[in-house]
Amino acid sequence: MKKNKTLLIIIGVVALFAVYGFTTYNGMISKEADVDAQWANVESKLQRRYDLVPNLVNSVEGSMKQEKEVFGDISEARSKMAGASTVKETAAASNEMETALSRLLVVMENYPDLKSNENVKTLMTQLEGTENRISVERDRYNKAVKSYNVSIRKFPKSLIANMTGFEQKDYFEAQEGAEKAPEVNFNK
Repeated sequence: MKKNKTLLIIIGVVALFAVYGFTTYNGMISKEADVDAQWANVESKLQRRYDLVPNLVNSVEGSMKQEKEVFGDISEARSKMAGASTVKETAAASNEMETALSRLLVVMENYPDLKSNENVKTLMTQLEGTENRISVERDRYNKAVKSYNVSIRKFPKSLIANMTGFEQKDYFEAQEGAEKAPEVNFNK
């Protein structure tokens, strides 16, 4: 009788650990899927930006032929984005694009006729909206990454995460020096 009771207790404890392990594992799968889904949202918004930029550049380029450097920087950043395969590469390419677009906006300030062009106005409005969407999606992505990373690092979940191969995800971080506005001076 005592052996049966002990055996039932052991089976009960093992069952509890098994249930905890399965629920923990499934919870980590869900959090990882949230991170992946949110990253897809970021990429979608970045793609929108990269689809809009050539239209803006084409609309503006004819009026600003002497500003080739700005257009070259935009083109180069766009190429880097197309070739990015990791979060870090994508973030770096995105930061380069933001810098190039900021320079373009400063340059456009020197062309009042261009700012009144309807195509340019429409594209700038769309681009501004896209930039806001990108910012929101990046924030959501980073929140999902934080939740996931904390989840897989807390004990005892960390034991299950390590045994099942869950690894930390990278945050979408701004490039070093991004807090400074780009300087554009064509008088040098």
